[in-house]
Amino acid sequence: MDDVGDIILIRHGQTEWSANGRHTSYTDLPLTPDGEREAEALRPGLAGRRIGAVLSSPLRRARRTAELAGLTVTETSDDLAEWNYGAYEGITSKQIHEGRPDWSLWRDGCPEGESPEQVGARMDRALARARELAAGDDDVVLVGHGHSLRVCGARWIGLDASHGAGLLLSTATVSALGFEHHLPAIVLWNAPVGAA
Repeated sequence: MDDVGDIILIRHGQTEWSANGRHTSYTDLPLTPDGEREAEALRPGLAGRRIGAVLSSPLRRARRTAELAGLTVTETSDDLAEWNYGAYEGITSKQIHEGRPDWSLWRDGCPEGESPEQVGARMDRALARARELAAGDDDVVLVGHGHSLRVCGARWIGLDASHGAGLLLSTATVSALGFEHHLPAIVLWNAPVGAA
């Protein structure tokens, strides 16, 4: 498997809620002007890559990031949507901790939303689809969201979804999943603009 392209993960650019630390899953927010600039700044770093397919979350912040980064989305997938925060949609971790001081997204999930295991199952399907599309040296790009892509990174290297807690991911960054000696490896993580 070392001779196939990478699976490139791109987190969408900044939205008003991501800038304010509010949990955003199904609320379909646009990018802020800063988020649009972040997404455009991804273009030069991606231009040198051979990209065979681009899979995106159906939400506009992800699709717009792909467009501004110079990518053509070949497929949208609900599997790449953000962690469903359920009752915690639109509020911050600080607000949640006021009522549940010991709450952890990575252990407890969200009431009326998803558990870590459910998000892990979705990311497993997204990764399986990316591997189906990987051909030769072409990369496959997955454009999505912060928490779900962190789970994606953990699942790629065989860890439980909860281990995504240790993989911080900023807006409009590039990460790459690949292989070393036939074993899944994180090749690049949370890389700033220009490092792709």
